[in-house]
Amino acid sequence: MKTVRDDDGTDYVLLKRSDDASLVRDPATGNECYVRNDRLEATDQSPLETAASGVADPVRTLVTNVHDEKTLGLLFELADRGPTRVRTILGDTAFCESDLHGTLAVLTAADLLAETEVSGERGYRVTETGTDALEGIRTE
Repeated sequence: MKTVRDDDGTDYVLLKRSDDASLVRDPATGNECYVRNDRLEATDQSPLETAASGVADPVRTLVTNVHDEKTLGLLFELADRGPTRVRTILGDTAFCESDLHGTLAVLTAADLLAETEVSGERGYRVTETGTDALEGIRTE
């Protein structure tokens, strides 16, 4: 597998190459088609990264930064509750203080959470990226 780009700037995963045309897959749609070789150029991007580009950016951010159900549950709780004080989060979850601090730092660095003030105290809220990601995976 390789990543190729057509003359319109679209990246594809190269599946098979012949003398005149190549079979490629569009990561956004999963559709496969043949494209003339003179319209394609190889790129340095990993084909696995190209394949992952078919997932919306906020969801990719969520998937690559949330590594357990407890953290995912924290995001859903904060999305449903709205901005929440750190003391409330500590009191209502099974996180110890150091684990919560680390988790909040990772989620903030990933732009899934943002620090805010709640009733004069430090708290956290879900960002637009976080909201979009959760909407992208929430079951109805």
